[in-house]
Amino acid sequence: RDARRRAEREQWMRRRRLERQLHDGAALRISALTLQLGLFRHKVPDAEPDLHASIESLQDELHAVLQELRDVAAKIYPPLLDEAGLGPALREVADRMETPVRVDAPADRFGPAAEGAAYFAVVDCLAAVDAAAAQTGAAAPPVAVLVRRSADEPDGAVLTVHLTGADVRHAESMLDQVRRLGGTIDVAGGPGPGTITARIPCE
Repeated sequence: RDARRRAEREQWMRRRRLERQLHDGAALRISALTLQLGLFRHKVPDAEPDLHASIESLQDELHAVLQELRDVAAKIYPPLLDEAGLGPALREVADRMETPVRVDAPADRFGPAAEGAAYFAVVDCLAAVDAAAAQTGAAAPPVAVLVRRSADEPDGAVLTVHLTGADVRHAESMLDQVRRLGGTIDVAGGPGPGTITARIPCE
């Protein structure tokens, strides 16, 4: 079991390194190329409108590629999660949701593996809540996300995430994200909205 947990933690580290490689490598090169095209366009005589239009079209394509690259990187390991931690990353997601979501999280860091597993577990659950509301056409009840560190656990520090207001049926998808790190999921309430609690060993 310990070997599986170490392998899972290493997998999260690889995901974080890959995101950094995309951000610091390909994304920066595309940004620099877009800037160079902009400078080049200013050197082209105004009497060449077709060339101006072609350069502008290339810049638009590069902007689209850069956005797609950023979207892929975020699915691997969100840059904000790496740079600022679980609280800011979850608040950024909450701002994009149709469902009202309140995030209460400390500034603590919990390690790349625990933060990654918790982030994607919560994001998957919130996406399911949004999708269910869209299907029914009814407004989803607000969801509260509470993040805390429990330091008095027998096996060391534990990252605890409570989701209140989410359908407890989404607990199973959250378990898929956390159990390979030795995490557990508990539910209270239901059927329907209740509280889902994820506990993940952390640094």
